[in-house]
Amino acid sequence: MINKIAASVADALADVKDGSTVLIGGFGTAGIPNELIDGLIAQGAKDLTVVNNNAGNAETGLAALLKAGRVRKIICSFPRQADSQVFDGLYRSGKLELELVPQGNLAERIRAAGAGIGAFFCPTGYGTELARNADGSAKETREINGKHYVLEMPIHGDVALIKAERGDRWGNLTYRMAARNFGPVMATASKKTIATVHEIVELGALDPEAVVTPGIFVHHIVKIPRTATQAGGFKK
Repeated sequence: MINKIAASVADALADVKDGSTVLIGGFGTAGIPNELIDGLIAQGAKDLTVVNNNAGNAETGLAALLKAGRVRKIICSFPRQADSQVFDGLYRSGKLELELVPQGNLAERIRAAGAGIGAFFCPTGYGTELARNADGSAKETREINGKHYVLEMPIHGDVALIKAERGDRWGNLTYRMAARNFGPVMATASKKTIATVHEIVELGALDPEAVVTPGIFVHHIVKIPRTATQAGGFKK
């Protein structure tokens, strides 16, 4: 009998290894799987590469993971916000590597990994510093029908941590509004996907037309209490 329901966050995260690439869903504070991030801090894996749209808010969630010194590199689109002081401090002191990726490129590079695409050409970033690799070398470019493109590589994850709304024991998932954001593509791009849900339902209770992430992409689901999303990025 297939049952992907984990007894706890700790059980679901037990085999995350040092050096893993961890795809973490969320857009700002919407859809951030804070319970899984807190569990990852407690689990102790280090030397991580984290992929997220942002670089954390204040000193909770992803920012807390950075502050704990578990992250070697972050790949994101918007590292700096009004309350991203943890990222700022680590980056300026040379303790954290940053790969800045335009948001559309980030989503498509993750989607490409899940779709089995080897690489793709994208016009965004052509002629800028974003068209360079981490070592400073130029990325491959090509002119197609008179327009210039940059070759972008897919982003694969060892594990994806995402937040969904409802799930069943097979791992089928539905999402709530903006909390959906990067969750579906990250689930397809990772070797292992762990999702939190607010409700676990019986098989057949989810409308198949409403299932966004099929269970084949999910390895563990953990039920968590429903809490209000805390706004971030603003100073009083």
